[in-house]
Amino acid sequence: MRALAFVVTLMNLCWAGGPLLAADADNGRTLAERWCVGCHVVSGEQRKGTDIAPSFASIAERSNFNEEKLAFFLLEPHPVMPSMALSRDEARNLSAYIAEQKRP
Repeated sequence: MRALAFVVTLMNLCWAGGPLLAADADNGRTLAERWCVGCHVVSGEQRKGTDIAPSFASIAERSNFNEEKLAFFLLEPHPVMPSMALSRDEARNLSAYIAEQKRP
């Protein structure tokens, strides 16, 4: 009986935690406008970034684009990118926003 109660409790925690773990693309946009806009074109309204940084739309349109892998990359970016010290949630939110920039 205790085992069953434990399993039911665990399932409820997992189910309840699902929506809380969803990425927030709106928050990602806020982060992009604060941290990324100096180098990347982060939205359709922006006309120019830098020549060395791809636009968010071009990142999202890559055939190998993966939101989860991008979020992981953002936690430890390559040397050309400044260290932004993003939390896991912030990296996931920023990655979700970038994914939304894919052109139809």
